[in-house]
Amino acid sequence: MQRHIKLGVSIIIPLFILMIPSNWIPIEQLSIVEHRVIAIFVLAALFWILEPIPIFATSILIIFLELIMISDKSFILFTAQGGQENFGIVLSYKAIMATLASPIIILFLGGFFLAMAAIKYRLDVNLARVLLKPFGSNPKLVLMGLMIITAILSMFMSNTATTAMMLAILAPILGAFENNDPGKIAFILAIPFSANIGGIGTPIGTPPNAVAMKYLTGANQVSFSEWMSFGVPYVIVMLSILWFLLIKFYPAKTNEIKLEIKSKFLKNWKAITVYVTFAVTILFWLLTDLHGLNSYIVAMIPVVVFLVTQIITAEDIKKLSWDVLWLIAGGIALGIGLEKTGLTKHLVSSIPFDQMYPLLIILLATLITILTANFMSNTATANLLLPIAAALGVNIETLAPLGGAKMIILGVALSASMAMCLPISTPPNAMAYASGLIKTSHMVKVGLIIGVLGLAFIYLTLFILKTVNFL
Repeated sequence: MQRHIKLGVSIIIPLFILMIPSNWIPIEQLSIVEHRVIAIFVLAALFWILEPIPIFATSILIIFLELIMISDKSFILFTAQGGQENFGIVLSYKAIMATLASPIIILFLGGFFLAMAAIKYRLDVNLARVLLKPFGSNPKLVLMGLMIITAILSMFMSNTATTAMMLAILAPILGAFENNDPGKIAFILAIPFSANIGGIGTPIGTPPNAVAMKYLTGANQVSFSEWMSFGVPYVIVMLSILWFLLIKFYPAKTNEIKLEIKSKFLKNWKAITVYVTFAVTILFWLLTDLHGLNSYIVAMIPVVVFLVTQIITAEDIKKLSWDVLWLIAGGIALGIGLEKTGLTKHLVSSIPFDQMYPLLIILLATLITILTANFMSNTATANLLLPIAAALGVNIETLAPLGGAKMIILGVALSASMAMCLPISTPPNAMAYASGLIKTSHMVKVGLIIGVLGLAFIYLTLFILKTVNFL
């Protein structure tokens, strides 16, 4: 019953917006096409927040609605009729469909292939075994090691897949704790929070980064290595803060932890191919300025190599996270609809942003992002807010001295990833909560502090980037 109520609300409100006269909406020069985009945007927001259907299904719904309502091949009832004034700019149906094969999708697909091959040939577990060995048996150091490994893996793998693997590795470690030992809470919280933070380190680490890359083009373009130049230091700082908070709030009573991960590096030709391809792909991502290939083309390397060598088979492809790719595609389509129809420009011009203090605009944008992302998918939040943020950066002249579009886009993207107060905030949080060993209050206690400090360091990062003329 509750699902049906959510579905009804999510449909009725956009329909009402679609049916009211355009002059009732307080946006100057609003066209018929822009009016429809507003209805689609509201529908997307409600469906992503209330989730009456899966969020990736909402993305496909967005693409379909744009095709039949605002494209040059729209359904006949939605085409311009004789005598219709101010109909507006329609989109190319090819451009809308192309979002399903956007370079951003290919970038993420390359990351998925790397992650799948790493899991299939136990590269992830073996890296964890090798990298955790130097941290010994002291609970504080083992906790630090788990956090570092989780963050590193989540830079190149899905945060959810990384969390699943690390929670499995964590299971025998938890056996060293007594039932009432608060150290258990620290170790369980460390995995999802480190995965959330680690994803910030690269453009493929988390979907909000990939969505941001869609708008970081032209003069605002950011390469893979440039992103890592500020993303990795940010991850290091936030991981350090997280480690301190966890050992402060939930200190372990036990003095020693014996960590045993029974696994060895495979030495067959397919495994070696995976190791080499993984290293070459990352190296090429870091050296884009040297070889001339952009990060999207480099992402094709693991796709081609693993398919040609049959390291990734047809059965493996069926297991890819297509839902994530579709979710990103829907966000890109929504952004195209907002931008190409001229709606974002009219929206920005209708609100006196240019009379606001520029720092206040950035502050509000990041605050709204992190608050929203705590209650809905951070990817859906990025899909909704980044098109508007990009429009603000381009059209508000007072933001230019602060870095313009690049400043606010990066601010919103990073803020989306720092929302981790609740079990529903991110899939890694939900997986950790499902263990039954932590309460929501534990997650809120650490997540709230991390979110607030994370925002503060986002502002500091943006200030440093502006100081060194990156923005």
